[in-house]
Amino acid sequence: MKMKTSVALLWITGLAEAFLAIPFIGGGFVISAGYAPLGIMFVLHAITLFFCFKEYSPKFGSILGIITSALAWIPVIGWALHLLTAIVLLLSAAMSGRSARV
Repeated sequence: MKMKTSVALLWITGLAEAFLAIPFIGGGFVISAGYAPLGIMFVLHAITLFFCFKEYSPKFGSILGIITSALAWIPVIGWALHLLTAIVLLLSAAMSGRSARV
């Protein structure tokens, strides 16, 4: 069975957020790239949200991701938000993928 686009994007954004949540590595990557990854993630979360609306998939993870992208420049808060967003996105993807296959 074919995976929905929204579910694939939830997996991709969830894994990207998990990478950004790795202490020192994720933060170092964001800072060394001039905070551009936060803008890229903002756009990815917006695209994912569009497909979630279109395909009736869970939207909370993408909304949380947009908020995270806006606030992640704050050191400790950014790490916590990336971690929380990664967990929510990956759980949403896993649950959506499971219900789509049934």
